[in-house]
Amino acid sequence: MSKDHPHADTSARYPDYDVLAKWNTPSWNDPTRAAVGQRLQVRDEPRFLSAERFRILKAVCDRIVPQPTDRMNKIAVAGLVDRMLEQTESVGYRRAEMPPLREAWQRGLDALNDEAKVRFGAEFTDLPAGRQDTVLELLQQGDVRSSAWGDLPAQGFFKHRVLHDITVSYYAHPTAWNEIGFGGPASPRGYVRIEANRRDPWEAEEKQGAVHHGD
Repeated sequence: MSKDHPHADTSARYPDYDVLAKWNTPSWNDPTRAAVGQRLQVRDEPRFLSAERFRILKAVCDRIVPQPTDRMNKIAVAGLVDRMLEQTESVGYRRAEMPPLREAWQRGLDALNDEAKVRFGAEFTDLPAGRQDTVLELLQQGDVRSSAWGDLPAQGFFKHRVLHDITVSYYAHPTAWNEIGFGGPASPRGYVRIEANRRDPWEAEEKQGAVHHGD
């Protein structure tokens, strides 16, 4: 990490960029600072889920959004999901085939763990990374054997809770904003140059010759 930009990732596309440098500028207002500040305080520890369910959630988060091993300030993704569950019973909508938010996560984590036992004879958290990925891929395909799923659709749980809630939590954090060069909340500053391939002055400039994952 650079001394001037403690949250910057020097190996990324935007090595010198730190969105939090905007903290005390007119780009951010008090509500923005309060909201972001709350996210920065979240730790990877349970406040709603049981300790066992939280361990499973954390292992799932590590497979869905693996973070650089040398990242000093890792995003507490499981903590952010757990905080969401603590603070709300609903995200404002629910698919007919899915139970309410909290119930879906609690039942889904239990069933996912039982699926790991049925498939590989071990708790999900005790499986090596490759087999954890296999369990998640089977959920994505709806190919499950555990009776613990009951009427909870495994494919729906993976798509609408695991994939959605984990990625939304990850990319709501300033460290992820640095990773993708996101300029931060639009309020109160707004964006002006909204055409393709044009940057506003406060947006990050991509490092020339950066290696893109998947290239």
